[in-house]
Amino acid sequence: MAFQRARTEEQREIRRRAILDTASAMLDEMPVAAVTLNELSRRVGLAKPNVLRYFESREAVLLELLDRFLQEWLADLEGELTAGIDGNLPMAGRAEAVAEILSRSLADRAVLCDLFGAQGSVLEHNVSVEVVARYKRASLDRLTTMAALLHKHLPELGENATLFSLQTMVMAGALSAYSTPPASLQAAYQAEPDLARFHFELQDSLKLALTATLLGVLPRP
Repeated sequence: MAFQRARTEEQREIRRRAILDTASAMLDEMPVAAVTLNELSRRVGLAKPNVLRYFESREAVLLELLDRFLQEWLADLEGELTAGIDGNLPMAGRAEAVAEILSRSLADRAVLCDLFGAQGSVLEHNVSVEVVARYKRASLDRLTTMAALLHKHLPELGENATLFSLQTMVMAGALSAYSTPPASLQAAYQAEPDLARFHFELQDSLKLALTATLLGVLPRP
């Protein structure tokens, strides 16, 4: 950013993108909980009050990133489902394939899962009504997109496609916390292997949870 002060709308948008891209890079290095506004400001090269001119809080930055990552994932998911599901399989076979693809795809996106986990308890706090309402409206669009993708391959889901889509995001966030233990907990697991039963491999545990949920909401043969 060569300019010192954003004077035009284009310059403001450049600065917004720079803040978001810097926060995204930080998430490649650290968990959501470790991202601070002070460090974000330092890395982007702006005083904290200047960052707050573009985003009202750290949480507002991360909510916008969550929506960005979610859109990117759904764009990839469409191709993954199309390539990985045989439409001639019986309902149970297609359900297992959906659970396999979703769990693998999400496990490859640890940052997205971490953001899912922080959404309700952290990210939707310390933001204004305007910001959280805007995010929720966007989330409804993403939920509709995901439900349509799932319904294409599992029409038997019917109206439950939307509920299952939401539950998938919630489960990915919840289980990700158990798949990335902090250093102290990793040391405890090493010292007492019996404790390691509390450690989940994200893909395997998510696949089990999604399969069970799908088979529970699908109509009985």
